[in-house]
Amino acid sequence: MSGTLSAPRLRVPRSARPGEAVEIRTLVEHPMETGLRQEGGRAVPRDMLTRMVVRVNGAVALQAELRNGSSANPFHVFFLRLDQSSEIEVTFSDERGRSARSTARITVG
Repeated sequence: MSGTLSAPRLRVPRSARPGEAVEIRTLVEHPMETGLRQEGGRAVPRDMLTRMVVRVNGAVALQAELRNGSSANPFHVFFLRLDQSSEIEVTFSDERGRSARSTARITVG
């Protein structure tokens, strides 16, 4: 894998009613290698995502520590209840110090 992560895909509704819980979907391309798999008689080097942070208008709304149980190219679905138009930011970080983020806007009204 190269020195940077590709930007996560982020799917949000364009609009919502005040107080409505909206579904947020995100997918990031990452091999999630545990270091245990063999390829050609050699161990594939460990390469794991470690953290996902979701911010709403700059404030942390969700943090997740990712571990060995995460699949390659992890797909996450969660819900947020919004009372105002909001900027959603999702950031993934890995144990090699790389990170990638995506943003989307939801209009509430």
